[in-house]
Amino acid sequence: MVFRIGRLGAIATFAALAAGYPITWKRQDAGVPKLVVAHHIVGLTSSFTLDTWKNDVALASSKGIDGFALNIGADDFTFTQLGLASQGAAAANPNFKLFLSLDMGAIDAALGCSKAETAAFIRNVTSSFITQPNQLQVNGKAFVSTFAGEACTFGQTDVPTGWNTQFTQHPDLVGKIHFVPSFFIDPAKYKTFTNVMDGAFNFNGGWPVNFITNNAQSILGANFNSAHFSPDQQNAIASQINGLFDVADNAQIAGLAQVVNSAHTYMTAVAPWFFTHLSSKNFIFDTDNHLYVTRWQQVIQNRDKIDIVELATWNDFGESHYLGPIEGNPPDGSADYVNGFDHQGFLEITNHFATFFKTGTEPPITTDQLVMWARPHPANAAATADNLSAPRDFQLSQDQLWAVVLATAPGSLTLATSDTNKQTFDVQAGVNKFNISLTPNGFMSGTLTRDNAALIQLKPTDYTFNPAPTKFNYNIFVAQAAATGGAAAPSASSNLPAPPATSSAVVPPTTSTAAVPPASSDPAIPPASSASAPATPSAATSAAASSAASTDPTVSTATSTAAASPASTDAAIPSASSDSAAALPTSSVAATPPPVTSAVVGPLA
Repeated sequence: MVFRIGRLGAIATFAALAAGYPITWKRQDAGVPKLVVAHHIVGLTSSFTLDTWKNDVALASSKGIDGFALNIGADDFTFTQLGLASQGAAAANPNFKLFLSLDMGAIDAALGCSKAETAAFIRNVTSSFITQPNQLQVNGKAFVSTFAGEACTFGQTDVPTGWNTQFTQHPDLVGKIHFVPSFFIDPAKYKTFTNVMDGAFNFNGGWPVNFITNNAQSILGANFNSAHFSPDQQNAIASQINGLFDVADNAQIAGLAQVVNSAHTYMTAVAPWFFTHLSSKNFIFDTDNHLYVTRWQQVIQNRDKIDIVELATWNDFGESHYLGPIEGNPPDGSADYVNGFDHQGFLEITNHFATFFKTGTEPPITTDQLVMWARPHPANAAATADNLSAPRDFQLSQDQLWAVVLATAPGSLTLATSDTNKQTFDVQAGVNKFNISLTPNGFMSGTLTRDNAALIQLKPTDYTFNPAPTKFNYNIFVAQAAATGGAAAPSASSNLPAPPATSSAVVPPTTSTAAVPPASSDPAIPPASSASAPATPSAATSAAASSAASTDPTVSTATSTAAASPASTDAAIPSASSDSAAALPTSSVAATPPPVTSAVVGPLA
């Protein structure tokens, strides 16, 4: 998937837009339910079978995810895999929704989106898919989105006219679709897309894309070193994520409000990470400071402005922001930084935040959970055998172990990255965020304790913070464990909910083993609840790695699933043209794309 950003949303631009007219939004229509979906790249699924799709749908459904946005290009297996996805969803969960996300960057590269023939191709695939039983419908119309498309004219005089006459208002589709694209343009220009945009999708909302090394000095000071960020610098970096909604989303909402004859449906992104290290793109976004949880808290706090949350992503391995299992066909060159770096630990806590967003009431936490993650080498490490340079903006990475606890009742968490570097934190009932400095050649370890009993002991044996890597890898190793039997904490509810309670903001590196009270430096997050419940020691399980052996008979060794799932080599999968059972019906336009005549791809910023 080509990631086009163009730095269009500079902070100054967003501020000017917001100042130009009041930030308003239309209350969501009754036909647009609150949903959480995940961005699923069909271009990485050529080896998927029906069972693979069924398994993905079942897994996503179990974690509070309501559907998949099926990102498609012009691959020859597109129709086959769309058919299998539809069949898999119907079989695994008839209520699980699917919709197309037209990857106009990939389609432009393959076909050229300045041509009317390309519009015929996307109309054909859209017409073929929107009649499927699991298609997401909004007010009787099929929901359709995009990744990019802000430069497509489809043979017309300008972009708005192209999308209007050749797609949304074309006789093939007029009155049939609810179109919510992700156009990477100044949101002030949305008003030119009358009768095109029924809403907007802020794909870039998942990351602080404007915080880059070139402007870091204005935020962190002239002298900064990622190996030795001061506490003030750590808090300054955290503010870039904490202010993400105010900078990016409000500008999108304001621009969307100016579109005439629109439902003003707003969809935004939540993402766990970002790192890509390919010959075609080699950079990071700042994703420290508990990005995944912090971003969830932002969208929950602003849920009245948002209709749909799209998780970015289920399977974009090339950019390291995947939440699902490592499977299918990851991009060439990504195996070095993806294999062995499973992210499903984030999925284990997704249901809590997804439910909170959809209902407006924080669900009770009935099981204590611990998730920890860290990069495999120091930010300033020099790779000894990498053909590529370190990724752009690597200097912003912090050498920290990040941890989140979902707690049924108060307790304590001890984090350690070596035998001498450890710290114990107070844990409150609810959502807690902690961090501690990493140690070269060290490990990651977390122990959750309540009433003098260890509920969770998590120490992955296959993780080491390696100071001398052979290749650059700014992806993350994610470990997760849960303890069953904890009593539920009281749920929270209000008309406009605050984020889940958090007991700690950024914690500077330390070697102290003394108990540290929870920090309260995050003004956007209310104090954690003090409600407690009796603890029940039980077995802990890990979704990322095996735990260290425990001497406590109430804690069992956690199981490991850290090794990446291998890509499928199933030779029995038919080609798109021969799989009659899976293929979607086609219209009068050929299902296969015309010959490639253009390889133009938007510039990477």
